[in-house]
Amino acid sequence: MDLESLLFNKYRLAVMTLLAKNREMSYKDLKAAISTTDGNLATHLRKLEEAGLIEVEKTFEKRKPKTIYRITPEGEAALEDFLKELGKILNNFRR
Repeated sequence: MDLESLLFNKYRLAVMTLLAKNREMSYKDLKAAISTTDGNLATHLRKLEEAGLIEVEKTFEKRKPKTIYRITPEGEAALEDFLKELGKILNNFRR
């Protein structure tokens, strides 16, 4: 799957923009912000991780598992490129 197709999905785009803004977020916080199911979010996160756009850190906090997601430099570049292209499309539409 090419990066443009990968980012065109509303959930994956939401994850990427949230991580770009916040630098890192827990699974719990991402799920609350995006309002989707565990299975749906996990699938989208895995696709972004496999593409190298995000990275995952799994730790324990007070003996409870905690998963943190961060956008990678490649992810930041891909998001920026995608948003530029989307901006061009919107500008052409407005004309």
